[in-house]
Amino acid sequence: MKLTVLALDYDGTIAVQGVLDQAVRAAIQGLRRQGIVVVLVTGRILRDLQRSAGDLHFVDAIVAENGGVLAHPEAGSTTVLGQPPPAAFLQELIRQGIATGIGQCLVEADAMDAAAIIASIRQLGLPLSVAFNRGRLMVLPQAISKASGLHAALRLLGRSAHNALGIGDGENDHALLEACELGVAVAWGHPALIAAADAVVPGQGPPAMATYLRGLGGELRLPEGRLDRRRLALGVRANGTPVTIAMRSGPVLIVGDSGTGKSWVAGLLCEQLILAGYALCVLDPEGDYRSLARLPGVLHLGGAGQPPRLAEVLAALRHPELSAVVDLSQVEPATKRAYVAALVPQLAALRAHSGLPHHLVLDEAHQFLREGVDDRLLKTELDASILVTYRAGELAPAVRARSRVVIATRVARPDELGRLSDPAGQGRWEPGLRTLAVGEAALLPPPGAADPALDRFQLAPRQTDHVRHRVKYLDLPVAAAKAFVFTDGGRPIGPRAATLRELAGTVHEVADRVLRGHLERGDLSRWIGSVYTDPVLAADVATLEHLSPQEALSDVRAAIPRLIKERYGPIDDWV
Repeated sequence: MKLTVLALDYDGTIAVQGVLDQAVRAAIQGLRRQGIVVVLVTGRILRDLQRSAGDLHFVDAIVAENGGVLAHPEAGSTTVLGQPPPAAFLQELIRQGIATGIGQCLVEADAMDAAAIIASIRQLGLPLSVAFNRGRLMVLPQAISKASGLHAALRLLGRSAHNALGIGDGENDHALLEACELGVAVAWGHPALIAAADAVVPGQGPPAMATYLRGLGGELRLPEGRLDRRRLALGVRANGTPVTIAMRSGPVLIVGDSGTGKSWVAGLLCEQLILAGYALCVLDPEGDYRSLARLPGVLHLGGAGQPPRLAEVLAALRHPELSAVVDLSQVEPATKRAYVAALVPQLAALRAHSGLPHHLVLDEAHQFLREGVDDRLLKTELDASILVTYRAGELAPAVRARSRVVIATRVARPDELGRLSDPAGQGRWEPGLRTLAVGEAALLPPPGAADPALDRFQLAPRQTDHVRHRVKYLDLPVAAAKAFVFTDGGRPIGPRAATLRELAGTVHEVADRVLRGHLERGDLSRWIGSVYTDPVLAADVATLEHLSPQEALSDVRAAIPRLIKERYGPIDDWV
């Protein structure tokens, strides 16, 4: 993940006894010249920080009072993010003779007074929380923390916490490190914070911090041997243990025969990434990912005869809170390939500048990443990618080599099995790959793994509905042998329905006795279930078929298109 934000604690991390280390100040200036946004995140009251640090223009934003106050030095603005301390609470502290520092949102005191302060909060029934930092205590409105303040600052600056490196030293920095994509503790900090951090700044004191900041690269990477605390759930093994992969696991390749659940797996990963606040660009050649638009912050672009304008896609993905599903299901194959070839390098350039999008998802990847395609596609900087294909053997060797995680659904084609055979060449994976059932998948062991066996598991449930190639089947006909044939007395009559859109239209055209006969026999639900493998829509139509003797036929004719439309989402120019 690209580094675009540095979030720094103040006291003990870059300052000693309130005085900012000048070497750290110079290192921060260097990072800002590289385009990295720097946010100071401190428990100090803002006016005290101004007295200690002097001119605050050396950072882009300040989160003060442990998340309660946001200041933007360049604009000269200050925003209070929580309610001021309740008067009754302050009066009670004065009555007890407890010495305090009072900010716009925060009350600070000696940690030795914790018992009396907590008892006062409880007695008054106030919505306040207590945080500790070394020998001090801070009282704040509930839900206010360094994490909430940082998120407010990043919204103001148009940046994402998933491109942020957070560094701190004390007990009140846990929330800060957890909020950032990479959380770093200083070696001279609190042991509990060091134990929870992703990495540790070596050395002693702010001079060591200056050295660390000068050595920062452009990417957020875990040190060797550290376990990524951010995980994606894939499912559970037969023994009940969970199967997960790291969010920063590098390119993920999902392989399997057609119709075995590859796009289900990809959608499962997409849902978790989106709900965790990552920005995705999903290139959807077959309309399999449209339902992701039901999640917050996901735009559905395209779906008509022409793909969305490149500028429209890029404009959407400049916002860290947005993801985009680029629907190419209605586009001719040659146009799809040209479109992807034009878009992906521009996505790489956008990511090199802003860190967005965080992940690229490309289905039918073999169509676009074959050997001999434009080198800009193969050399893209979008290492955080999810590639889906039923023809892994047709991918460029460089793409296969870069895939650090390979997830397989059922693979039965001999040529594909040959491409996915285990390195020892003993065919140990083939029986497992051939026998994966619907709803099952397997992780292929990485090169050099101690255990070369497949890691087989049952897939986790999805948050959003998944209908395979849903938009494709609205307008592109299924094979003639699979079309729905209306009959009268066993004899084929009138129109056939080769798509769901055609079915929605023809139910208005056939005679009453013809439609009534199909409803009584359950023909419509059986066809939907067998041809489209959509049990949800099939069950809804079956319910309608069972009710049809009591319902007016005109109501049934109206209900069938409505059920299809509700299941498949809003479609332009619906019947």
